Amino acid sequence: MRVVIQRVKNASVAVDGELVSSIGAGLLVLVGVEKEDTEADVDYLVGKTVGLRIFNDENGVMNRSVTDVDGEVLAVSQFTLTASTRKGNRPSYIRAAGHELAVPLYEDYCEKVSRAIGKKVGRGIFGADMAVSLLNDGPVTIIIDSRLKE
Repeated sequence: MRVVIQRVKNASVAVDGELVSSIGAGLLVLVGVEKEDTEADVDYLVGKTVGLRIFNDENGVMNRSVTDVDGEVLAVSQFTLTASTRKGNRPSYIRAAGHELAVPLYEDYCEKVSRAIGKKVGRGIFGADMAVSLLNDGPVTIIIDSRLKE
């Protein structure tokens, strides 16, 4: 499972021109689920997402988490994070989980982050063609792969 975490001043997602979800300051998280992923991968990434100290403290040092700053989270499913680009120029998505695994793990991730931060997590629509807008803060962008935790 892979996530791309971006510190944002605000972010939103729309489908067919209709706003689906939006947040103020916090984290935009792109979530990619692979065939081999389990609830253990979800738990690891939830802990990293809510615990990352990437918000500035009173001294301008990145020393606070999204919970410390009472930030919001918008999580958007993105199967393209599973792309393999080893051969040629056309990415392969063979490692991407199908809906029967990816949807429950994505939903589990969103629910667990929501419980951890004490507020609703904004979401995209799984499998939809989404337009994601954001105003990066920093910019600060962190990529985490649950397979690389050791």
